[in-house]
Amino acid sequence: MTPTRRAALAALLVLPSAARAASWSPDRPVRIVVPYPPGGPTDILARALAAALPEAWRQPVVVENRPGAGSSIGTEVVARAAPDGTTLLLAATAHVMNPPLMPRLPFDPVRDFTPLLNCAFHPMVLVVHPATGITDMAGFVAAARARPGGLTMGSAGIGNASHLAMALFAQVAGIALTHVPFSGAAPAQAALLGGQVQGGFLNSTVAVPQLRAGALRGLAVADARRWRELPDLPTLAEAGYAGAEAGSWYGLLAPAGLAPALAARLHADLLAALRRPEVQARILAAGLDPLETGPEEFQAQIAQEAAKWAKVVREGGIRPD
Repeated sequence: MTPTRRAALAALLVLPSAARAASWSPDRPVRIVVPYPPGGPTDILARALAAALPEAWRQPVVVENRPGAGSSIGTEVVARAAPDGTTLLLAATAHVMNPPLMPRLPFDPVRDFTPLLNCAFHPMVLVVHPATGITDMAGFVAAARARPGGLTMGSAGIGNASHLAMALFAQVAGIALTHVPFSGAAPAQAALLGGQVQGGFLNSTVAVPQLRAGALRGLAVADARRWRELPDLPTLAEAGYAGAEAGSWYGLLAPAGLAPALAARLHADLLAALRRPEVQARILAAGLDPLETGPEEFQAQIAQEAAKWAKVVREGGIRPD
């Protein structure tokens, strides 16, 4: 068979699949699994999208909260689901942070999922209590080097994003910090506000109101660019610590094995829903920045971050509770 005839035959084989995907309509309600409790950013984003999708799919879209085990319970539900487009996962950064901390997870964050759309993000912010007298990054690093381990940094728990952000920054800056884990974000924030710990990495949605009230002092945004809510706060890269970026992304995944044409259709429909004004408004109101990261770039990001956080855990000797 000549190359021309072979190419023509391949095109004929692809056309029916593409046509089926273009006319795809699920035969039952679509569920978006959120591996966290109701009320958080992941849940808010999932519900905003779920309200915008039935018009395209002609089926109800339901949000199913399956929290527990650091998001692994709900994630496993999707990893084991049929790759037919009717079960999606609204994942967050824990998707790539958990595996090195939980080596017996029954799924692989890269191999067992089909990325569709990374749709929102917010960075972490390095903050200190005003009583420290530290006013900028130079002062923070100087204090840490003058007394290795003398600065106490609170987090929401061992292996939490706030802990791993701190560990990454310490490795990049070449400093020693004392980690003080708490049993959740609320007690960690209370200890920071009360001065029981001197600093920490907070999600921007939590940090912004405290910084505006003067209860905490911001030193840097852990992102490659300045944060829209804190335009006067420099980035860690601007302070000389490129590579210490840490934040929370929120993206949609399907089970592995999803047909490429169907993945493209789902991506297009999800992107159209994401761009609706009411969805954008809810994302911004939740303190997130909308993203439109497509499947290939999102796949590369997941693989890159899985390797990045595995290295942080390994070099930091971090062990889960």
